Amino acid sequence: MAHKNYLFTSESVTEGHPDKMCDQISDAIVDAIFAKEAKLQQQGYVDADGTPANVDNVRCAIETFTTTGTVVVMGEVRTEAYVDVQKIVRDTVSKIGYTRAKYGFDAETCGVMNLIHGQSPDIAQGVDGTFARSNDNDEIDKIGAGDQGMMFGYASDETDVLMPMPIYLAQRLSERLAEVRKNGSLTYLRPDGKTQVTVRYEDDRPVEVTAIVVSTQHAADVKLSQIREDMIEHVIRPVLDAVGISWRGATIYVNPTGRFVVGGPMGDTGLTGRKIIVDTYGGMGRHGGGAFSGKDPTKVDRSAAYAARWVAKNVVAAGLAHRCEIELAYAIGVPQPVSISVDTFGTGSVDDSVIEAAVQKVFDLRPGAIIRDLRLRRPIYQKTAAYGHFGREDPDFTWESTDRVGELKSAVAAMAK
Repeated sequence: MAHKNYLFTSESVTEGHPDKMCDQISDAIVDAIFAKEAKLQQQGYVDADGTPANVDNVRCAIETFTTTGTVVVMGEVRTEAYVDVQKIVRDTVSKIGYTRAKYGFDAETCGVMNLIHGQSPDIAQGVDGTFARSNDNDEIDKIGAGDQGMMFGYASDETDVLMPMPIYLAQRLSERLAEVRKNGSLTYLRPDGKTQVTVRYEDDRPVEVTAIVVSTQHAADVKLSQIREDMIEHVIRPVLDAVGISWRGATIYVNPTGRFVVGGPMGDTGLTGRKIIVDTYGGMGRHGGGAFSGKDPTKVDRSAAYAARWVAKNVVAAGLAHRCEIELAYAIGVPQPVSISVDTFGTGSVDDSVIEAAVQKVFDLRPGAIIRDLRLRRPIYQKTAAYGHFGREDPDFTWESTDRVGELKSAVAAMAK
């Protein structure tokens, strides 16, 4: 493989960005349904038709839209639980920080429209086993994929968490931007914001940051010179110095238009699933196209993308490659993936076909097995909906575990004999 020298740029947004607001609202509803259904199941609840509460039966496909003063929640669910959508929306918006009209949005006074309805039986039969019955004795085999499509997972050893450096830095800058707003360090900041980082690579390794962009919503009476000084001191320096990458020669843009007072849903509409590259690898790895937020784990757009990251991270952590991308593809209602592909971009210690065979031996990538092994039927999703679904050290992010490293190494070694 020929080594390359190049620049690569990735962006992130804060939790107050209108699209991210919608992702968090959608996932907050998913979490509430899982939590309530689990409680009803524990209590032995059975509805008037004789249907028992069971988290295994929960299905969610929730979309949220927001604009000036309004939140609209749409989608399909199947659950025995009742959740207060109005309260969930207002609590989520308030937690983000939109609590006063002068911020451009107020959690207490905004309009909330709930258009959620029941799940289509045509979709339900594919997941529930009408088609997925290749082995009637295997309960996992009775859970079909919730849709067709392809999902990608990626990992690289250029950071400790095995994420590409540009998106890792952009996410941490956005996270820090929210932190200094919420902890009172910079009281003039408002919830909306974006970051962008350009990294220079030599021989395919990140060596320095060449450009940083921070755009942050702010109070009307603060000067741009003050914002720039504070962004460098309180946001950029702490993040970049902690990572240890060279950045002192970088070109820094802070609010390059000169003013960012009108933000959030007053400045732009928001919609669930519109920041999929921010959610994943910042463009460094491919994306199948399906969004994550608002979906229960029978939707392989979400669960299989998490599984693909899990596989790719274990491959890199096992030392089998410096970079690894996994592609999984499914047909609706069918449990087994229709294809599994491994690409190490020429960085593998063995041939990609050997790694692919080892992956198929070590990982069960049927939707039911993914849900079981990653414990995905839990209220863990709202916190995934801002600052990236990958590369974060949180015990609930089970797809970040490197628990299959030993098995992968053994499988590869056995094939080499």
